[in-house]
Amino acid sequence: MSNSLFSPYRLGRTELANRIVMGPMTRNRSIGNLAAEIEATYYAQRAEAGLILTGGVSPSPNGLGYARIPGLFTPAQVAAFRRVADAVHQAGSRIFVQLMHTGRIGHPANLPAGARLLGPSAIAAPGSMHTDTEGSQPHPTPAAMTEADIEEALAELERAAELGIEAGFDGVELHGANGYLIEQFLNTASNQRSDRWGGSVEGRARFALEAAARVAKKIGADRVGIRLSPYGVFNGMQPDPATDALYEHLAARLGELGLAHLHMVDHSSMGAPPVNPALKRTVRERFRGTYIASGGYDRARAEQDLAEGRADLFAFGRPFIANPRLVSKLQRGTPLAAPDMATFYTPGEKGFIDYPLEG
Repeated sequence: MSNSLFSPYRLGRTELANRIVMGPMTRNRSIGNLAAEIEATYYAQRAEAGLILTGGVSPSPNGLGYARIPGLFTPAQVAAFRRVADAVHQAGSRIFVQLMHTGRIGHPANLPAGARLLGPSAIAAPGSMHTDTEGSQPHPTPAAMTEADIEEALAELERAAELGIEAGFDGVELHGANGYLIEQFLNTASNQRSDRWGGSVEGRARFALEAAARVAKKIGADRVGIRLSPYGVFNGMQPDPATDALYEHLAARLGELGLAHLHMVDHSSMGAPPVNPALKRTVRERFRGTYIASGGYDRARAEQDLAEGRADLFAFGRPFIANPRLVSKLQRGTPLAAPDMATFYTPGEKGFIDYPLEG
């Protein structure tokens, strides 16, 4: 097998042109929770990546916690995303939709009528949430999910995965990182349940494993991945003494499901505690499938980690924002442009599809 970052790779049933992944980034351009036409342009511009992971897409009205993020639970949303998938395929890449239920991270001002802010326990996230109508607001306390709520959320993930395939996506990534609903069950900062969905390592891992198993059964395990961020502190997450044991258990059980990939995020480049290298090695060994590494990579570090067998694929996030032809730039050693942080989450084309397309 070639050890080049630019060599082809087979991910599950999907053939990738190279080992570079465009990481998922929420960009808040989806007016009315529908993927906009400019999103098809945005992803197609970046289709040099072997694999594109979309920004977070909610499987449920309850998961639309941020302003202007897309959903995947209505026919109109499927049609909008079909435009995105078609554009990426025509440009030569492959694309997985990332399913992200925001859980307790949200505000009623961002949710559609009838939706509810839910979490494993009735514990508010620290900090505040932007709303387009009321400005910045403190995170409200979510309603603690009942057994019926949990079953509904799992069924919504199944259905959204099915709709993702209907829309033309090559697969699905479950967002089990960054403090959203799946990680809220994993983490004791947000999960203080005493029933079968909390407490022990096995209890806290149950929701993630059940979601992965159901989605895999629905669309095929070789079209399903999951993103994890042990030791991440985003959205109020906190490591605890059982963190390593939890993720070792999770990796082994996810590996038994035969998922297409496990996407490990190390947020230390953004100020979070680093993930213990020993934990990364154990997770990789226990999962056994394709391992995507993410977190502050450049070409040199990715090539070193590939040569040393630490990962199979490498996700680049923010560098793709201002460098649509990032793969060409990495290959040629061309200096990278810096993104405009002021337009990361604003509506419209500016700072989204207007970066120069040179490689």
